[in-house]
Amino acid sequence: MRVLALCLFILTYVLMIALPKFRPWVAVASGALYVVLGYVNLGEALQSINYNVLLMLAGTMGTVSLFIQSKMPNRLAELLLAKVPNVMWAAAVMSLFAGVVSAFVDNVATVLMLAPVGLAIAAKLGISPVPLLICIAVSSNLQGAATLVGDTTSIMLGGYAGMNFLDFFFMDGRPGIFWAVELGALATIPIVLFIFRKQREPVTLQERTEVTDYVPTVLLGGTVLLLIVASFIPNTPELINGYICMGVFLAGVVYTLIRDRNAHSVKRAFMEIDYPTLCLLAGLFVVIEGVTQAGIIDQISQLFVRLGGDNVFLLYTVIVFGSVLISAFVDNIPYVATMLPVVSGIAASTGAPALLLYFGLLVGATLGGNITPIGASANITALGILRRQGYEVSSGEFMSIGVPFTLTAVLVGYLFCWLVWA
Repeated sequence: MRVLALCLFILTYVLMIALPKFRPWVAVASGALYVVLGYVNLGEALQSINYNVLLMLAGTMGTVSLFIQSKMPNRLAELLLAKVPNVMWAAAVMSLFAGVVSAFVDNVATVLMLAPVGLAIAAKLGISPVPLLICIAVSSNLQGAATLVGDTTSIMLGGYAGMNFLDFFFMDGRPGIFWAVELGALATIPIVLFIFRKQREPVTLQERTEVTDYVPTVLLGGTVLLLIVASFIPNTPELINGYICMGVFLAGVVYTLIRDRNAHSVKRAFMEIDYPTLCLLAGLFVVIEGVTQAGIIDQISQLFVRLGGDNVFLLYTVIVFGSVLISAFVDNIPYVATMLPVVSGIAASTGAPALLLYFGLLVGATLGGNITPIGASANITALGILRRQGYEVSSGEFMSIGVPFTLTAVLVGYLFCWLVWA
C-alpha cells in the first residue's frame, strides 16, 4: 500500500507539471483517490485542508479586484517607473519590494497585492508580464523566512523553538535568520538583472492615470496592518488571517454597493477570485495528508539521519539541500511540521546546535519551493493570475528563473547560518 501511495504521489506531480491547464483537476482527483483507497478518511481529508490559507487567498483576491478597479496599480506603476532608468532596473526594484513586503505579510497575499502593479508595468511598457510576475513570486517566497510573521513555516518554527519576533533578528547575542535571508535576497539581484539584461530601453510615460477611489487602497493597506497586528496577539483563532482577509473584502463589498448602488463592481470582484487555484491548493493539502498517513514523509525524515550520521556539517548540509529538493515538490508546511521534531532529536543525539539545524531546515524548505511552479502557494497563485491574463507558463520557463534564483539564495543563507551558528 505504501508503494501505491508513493506511485500515486509521483504520478500526481508528473501530471501537474506536464498538464499545466489541468493542474487543479489533477490535484482534486488525486486527493479523492487517496480517500477512496483508504489512506485518509473523509473527515481527515477535510481537516487536512488549510482553510486559513484558502480564506485568506479568496478574501485578498476580492480586495485586490476592487484595488485594480480603482486604477491605483496603474498609478503605482507610473510612480515606480519614474524612479528607474530602464526596464531592467524596474524589474529589480519590483523584486526587492515584493521581498520586503513578504517579510511581514503572507507570501500569497504579497503576490496578490503586487501582481496588479506588475501587470500594469508590463502593459505600459508593452512587454510580457511572465518573467516579472515570476520574479515577484520567488522573491516573496525567499523573504517569507525572514521574520516570525513572514510565512507559516516561520510561525511553526517560532512556536516549536519558543522564539519571539525579535529572535529572528538577534538571538543569544548572534544575528538571526533574518540576516541570512536578506543577504540571500541581495545576492539574487544580479540574477534578476541578468534575466532582464536585454530590456534596457528607457522608461517613458505619456500619460498620468487618475485614481478613481482611494478606499480600496486603504482596505488593502488595512489588510496588511491587521495581519501584522494579529501576529502579535496571543491565542488568536486558528483562522484569524482568513477571517481578516475575508472580513476586509466583505467590508469593501458593502462600501462598493453603497457607492455604486448596483452590483456590477461587486460581481466582477467575486468573478476575479481564482476558484481553480483554490481547488488546486485544497487538493494538494489532501494529497500531502495521504502521503503523510502512508508514512512516506516519515521515511524521508529518517533518511536524513542515516545520510548525515554524527558529522554536524554533513547533517546540516543534508538537511538544507535535502529540504530544497523535497520542497520543490512537497508543500513545505507538512514537511516542516514533520521535520521539526526530527531535527530536535538529531540535535539531542548528536550534540549539534539545534538552532543551526532549525535555521537550515527553514532556509531549505522555504526557498526550495521556488524551484518548480508547484513548489509553493505563491508560485501557484502567480501562475493562476497569468493564466487569467491569457499566459500559460511552462515548467521550463518558470524553472529558468526559479532554479538560479533559488540556488543563489540558498547557498548564501546556508553559508551564513553555518558561519554564525555552527
